[in-house]
Amino acid sequence: MLSKKVKSRIFFLAITLISAGIVIFIILRSLEENVVYFLSPTEIYNKTNIEFDKKIRIGGLVKMNSISKDEISISFIITDLKKEIIVSYEGIVPNLFSEGKGVIAEGKLEDMKYFIASKILAKHDENYMPPEVSKALEMSNN
Repeated sequence: MLSKKVKSRIFFLAITLISAGIVIFIILRSLEENVVYFLSPTEIYNKTNIEFDKKIRIGGLVKMNSISKDEISISFIITDLKKEIIVSYEGIVPNLFSEGKGVIAEGKLEDMKYFIASKILAKHDENYMPPEVSKALEMSNN
């Protein structure tokens, strides 16, 4: 038979472990909702179960002669040298955004060939390319 002191310690330990489990579950659940996955145009074309309402990042190179601007929006084509996706963005693009350079666009897919971006990320110097973009380009060349 366990004494009152031992029973209260076991009860306190059980409550602490259950509370810690609940807190960890809530933290992981909230982090899962904020995760943004990176895909290349080829990966998007090859995926069969793409979720169109989920925020993702696509990356690659801005195709030469593909940028078209109007007063409030810009559209361009991102390529990984195998497949291409048309990107539409409303807002100001980074100063270093240009044709033939690496870019990552964050937003949602409209369909398998059209992407609506909410954020554009461009390289910061002539030697830099985002790791995700260089890896996707490397994989598409193999």
